[in-house]
Amino acid sequence: MSEAVLSHDAPAPIGPYSQAVRVGATLYCSGQIALDPVDGTLVGDDAARQTERVLANLGAVLAAAGYGYGDVVKTTIYLIDMDDFSAVNAVYERCFGPAKPARSTVAVAGLPRGARVEIDCVAQRA
Repeated sequence: MSEAVLSHDAPAPIGPYSQAVRVGATLYCSGQIALDPVDGTLVGDDAARQTERVLANLGAVLAAAGYGYGDVVKTTIYLIDMDDFSAVNAVYERCFGPAKPARSTVAVAGLPRGARVEIDCVAQRA
């Protein structure tokens, strides 16, 4: 049985999907872009600033389900420009610290609302 998760501290979905879905002890978080949770505007012009907002949004969704960054076991990062890889990594490392989940990073042709970065994740509780 699955349960949808909603955080009012993260932006509302901009399409027909849930912010996250919990199945047992596993939480599947939809991709987040750098939208301000209050007014839905895109935050930041560069990848580093956007990544800060993206990870804050993901953190809010994780918290709403009773999870944290330390529970994240897999992330996928979508970039519109692989030249942003280092800037995203610097913010990402500050967020996850020693808890380094498995990760994929892919270049994409575009992201919603003109975002430079999108991140989704899977979290697991023991």
